[in-house]
Amino acid sequence: MARKFTRSLADLAQTHPALGIIRLAALLAEAEAATDADALDLLFEQVDAGFLLDVAPSEIWPELVRGLMARSPAKMIETLRECGALAQILPETEALFGVPQIADEPAPVDLGEHLKKALEEAARCEAPLPVRVALLLMNVGKGDSPPEHLPSHYRHIERGLPRIEAICLRLGAPRECRELALLAAAEGERVHRASKTRAGPVALMLERLGAFEAPERFQLLMTVCACDYRAYGDRSGAAYPKAALLELALEACAKIDGTELTGQGGEEELHEARAAAIAWAFNSQRWSGEED
Repeated sequence: MARKFTRSLADLAQTHPALGIIRLAALLAEAEAATDADALDLLFEQVDAGFLLDVAPSEIWPELVRGLMARSPAKMIETLRECGALAQILPETEALFGVPQIADEPAPVDLGEHLKKALEEAARCEAPLPVRVALLLMNVGKGDSPPEHLPSHYRHIERGLPRIEAICLRLGAPRECRELALLAAAEGERVHRASKTRAGPVALMLERLGAFEAPERFQLLMTVCACDYRAYGDRSGAAYPKAALLELALEACAKIDGTELTGQGGEEELHEARAAAIAWAFNSQRWSGEED
């Protein structure tokens, strides 16, 4: 791995100075060794000199992708923070550091640190780029939550969705990255709250998530939520119970032939049939010891 990093330094020398800042952070995310203090000092000097001010955000995107897909994407985020670059290229992400988030532990967690842990979980399971982008962006609506409400984040989805749209437009992120990030921001917390005691809402959730029409995107969302779940406390690498619950619900609904439900009330009948199938599946399955 060190040899791969050394070979990449020639590529670094040939790039635009501004892009070189992000590329070096990405390369450091691939290296096994800790970030060198001299390298950080150099990056800080370049950022302080204004190297990032005249580069198009769309040119930054490939370098961010390089770091997000590295073995330790959190190291790229931390390097960019320490040299002041993150505040310039992704101020919405920088704003998450120091902001508390409710957790199962007695004390809230820091949203920025949580983000880094979630990205590390994504790297651990070799998640594809849309998942890592979703984890990077899904909480950007919480960076400026009213202090009097913290550690709760009222209406953060309303603030976050347009920010995700703007970030993806600014960087030129692919459509699949934008769509998954928007879905994760809007539905991620609801997925975490899914309960085996409420079959009707679970059926509605599956319909909202596109689980029947877009199963591949649904599976990517489950990976996002699993990485987010594992970033709390000591859950690293743990099974995500809500994924198992929703997979059971989805399997139950697969037995329903929606083409047989026609007429004016067909959509409502289909939903009711799915809810009934989910309720039966939940009641027939043992859930002892698992979370609601």
